[in-house]
Formats: sequence, structure tokens, C-alpha cells
Amino acid sequence: MTTPAAFAATAILLAEPARAAMLHALLGGESLTAGELARVAGIGAPAASAHLARLAEGGLVAVHPQGRHRYHRLASEEVAAMLETLGGLTEAVAPARRWPHGEAFRAARLCYDHLAGRLGVALHAGLAGRGWIIPAAGGWAATPAGEAGLARLGVDLAAARGARRFACDCMDWSERRAHLAGGLGREIAACCLRQHWVTRLPAEREGDPLARRRLRLTPEGARRLGETLGVAA
Repeated sequence: MTTPAAFAATAILLAEPARAAMLHALLGGESLTAGELARVAGIGAPAASAHLARLAEGGLVAVHPQGRHRYHRLASEEVAAMLETLGGLTEAVAPARRWPHGEAFRAARLCYDHLAGRLGVALHAGLAGRGWIIPAAGGWAATPAGEAGLARLGVDLAAARGARRFACDCMDWSERRAHLAGGLGREIAACCLRQHWVTRLPAEREGDPLARRRLRLTPEGARRLGETLGVAA
């Protein structure tokens, strides 16, 4: 069980605006350098390095050296789910506030390595509604019909099964309903990006911490996902 002191320590890490901006950027699923994260947070390189060191020490960020660079990513899917849930709580406690991030961000985005927003929620509902996934201990399992259908779409089920969790719920920040996380959520997102059923939207402004997360459902994606899972464009 988390102790009050540990809970407070994590809350302190999240409470600093520059660190929060960095974590938001890393929810796009990419590994970023300290320089890239410094630009997102609007701070200098030394300050960014200090903040990233604290996030790594707190278990929220993992660091991977590669050549001269050090790349940073969220430490785990659990960290991503915590950030998404916190975003939903932020919206819930201020219901009268206008949604500040634009309809494109609400329509389709990445939550770490899986699809979120209306698209992610609709995909989850389609998978369950067509009996492609069914409840299982700790999340969801694929049915034989689901395995066949997902394979036809081009989803790498072997890679999905290699994840620590095959399929589980992640509460969606904007929709306040679950989208699909875990290995299956990751591989569905990878399939959609690989086949250009969704594409990343260009940044609206330099240093936007949400820029790397925005997606657009393409006409071909709308057709394929609509035919197979009933996802409306």
C-alpha cells in the first residue's frame, strides 16, 4: 500500500508546471531528449536536466543513453494511466470550464502508446460490442473471433501478448470512459499508424506539450474501422 509520504512525494513531482509539461509531452509515447523537453517546458537546459533527474528518481521517467544523447520516456504504462486519470479528475472538478485543448485533441490522440479520445473509446466499445474481447482477470482477453478479426486488420497479436498486460482499461481524460491500454492497445495504435489509418497532426505552435499526441483519423481509417468495428468518423 502506498504510504502518505510516498503519495505526497509523487504529488510534489507533478505539481511543478515545467515537470507537468514534460510529462504531458512524454504521454505522446516518444522518447525525447532533455533539449526537446526543455523547449516544451519553456526552460533552460540546466533546469530541464534537474527536473528530469527528479522525475527519474521519483520513478516517473526512465532514461536511456544512446551515443551522446540521453532519451527520456515515461517509466511505465501505469505512469501514463495515472497522468490520464489525473487529467480526467482535473476536468471533473471544474465542469463549467470550457474544454481548452480543441476538438481535434478530444477526437483522437495518443495516451502513451495507445489510442485515446473519442476514437480510442469507440474502438474499445467496438471490440467489446462485437465480442472480439471479453472480460478476464486483470482486464480483457481476445476471443477466437477477435483474434481472427484483429489479425485480418494487421494487428501483431504475438507482440501484444509479449506485454506485461495483454489488454486493460485506461480511463479516458476527456470522455470519462475507458479506452484500451496494454499490449493490445499498443499494437492496435501501431497498426493504425503504420497503415496510415491515423496520422499525427502538425504542431499548432512551438513548444506545445500536447503536440506530439494529436492524431487525425484518415478517410481510409474511418472506412476500415467503421466496417470492422462500427467506429464512426
